[in-house]
Amino acid sequence: MDIYASTLSPALDIGVGCYLLVLAVLSIVGNVLVLIMAFKRSSRMKPPELLSVNLAVTDLGAAVTMYPLSVASAWSHHWIGGDFTCDYYALAGFFFGVASIMNLTILAIVRFVVSLNLQSHKERISWKKVKMLCMWCWLWALIWALLPLLGWGRYGPEPFGLSCSLAWGGMKHEGFSFIISIFTANLVVPSLIIVFCYFGIAIKLYFIYRKSNNTNQVQNIVKLHRRLLIIAVLISVGFIGCWTPYSLVSLWSIIYDSSSIPPEVSLLPCMFAKSSTVYNPMIYYMFSKSFKSEVKQLWGRCLNFNSCHVANTINEMGIFMVSADIRPKIAAQSELLEQSVTLG
Repeated sequence: MDIYASTLSPALDIGVGCYLLVLAVLSIVGNVLVLIMAFKRSSRMKPPELLSVNLAVTDLGAAVTMYPLSVASAWSHHWIGGDFTCDYYALAGFFFGVASIMNLTILAIVRFVVSLNLQSHKERISWKKVKMLCMWCWLWALIWALLPLLGWGRYGPEPFGLSCSLAWGGMKHEGFSFIISIFTANLVVPSLIIVFCYFGIAIKLYFIYRKSNNTNQVQNIVKLHRRLLIIAVLISVGFIGCWTPYSLVSLWSIIYDSSSIPPEVSLLPCMFAKSSTVYNPMIYYMFSKSFKSEVKQLWGRCLNFNSCHVANTINEMGIFMVSADIRPKIAAQSELLEQSVTLG
């Protein structure tokens, strides 16, 4: 039996390839735009914003290194490259997936730390610490991704034949400890930390608002952080929500017989999980007026065949520098402040 042959109908294979091609284009374009906006304001960027840039890099990396091979395999009705490309694809997917969830977890922790004193001049998170945290994300993901190649766990094709991941069904006995470890360390614990941090931020904002005595300065700070909290929660919920169905189906294939799951059923959560790389730029575009404005400005300039350049009109003040001394202009600057934190 050819384990790399598609078990789907030819029409469904073509549909899967088209779907993945759309995801690849949206993910690459969206995350490149995020990185362009970050580059244009790099001189004014605050340390925690680097984590959101890092998140865009993980999504872009997954789209560039994985989706073209999936599209080509789907349209060929057979996985291309055999064992080597299967291991490569599975490693890349595991690597970028773990890097993303760890990045979201650290981002939630950093936001929580910053929220402890919203009106302080003091920079609570330094560049050195943030760079170390980013490096830790990549190192943590690399270690976990290499473990199956070193003998703890293993990679293999998905039941429908057009993708590769951890060989869930083949690790029911010998790799069960690996499965428990990755679910605990890379899904359950990070998810709990994210929920705790954002719940803590919401409670903090609520009490600040209650004690503000209706002063415009504090209210505007709270409103701005509340908007950022919504964006951050949506990003985290989007990623975890995309991967939860796939995780549940994978657990089912471990506990029970994976052959009991029809290929079409196993296909759906896998395709849904791959869409996680698309959502972040969309969330920025829908919920951040300044990000939307800058994207429209860039797009308009490019359509007019002028230099595709984003004007450096961003206010230098960032959310992490908001303090009690900023009184008269805080309301008028809230939208400009948002640009400084769209990526943070």
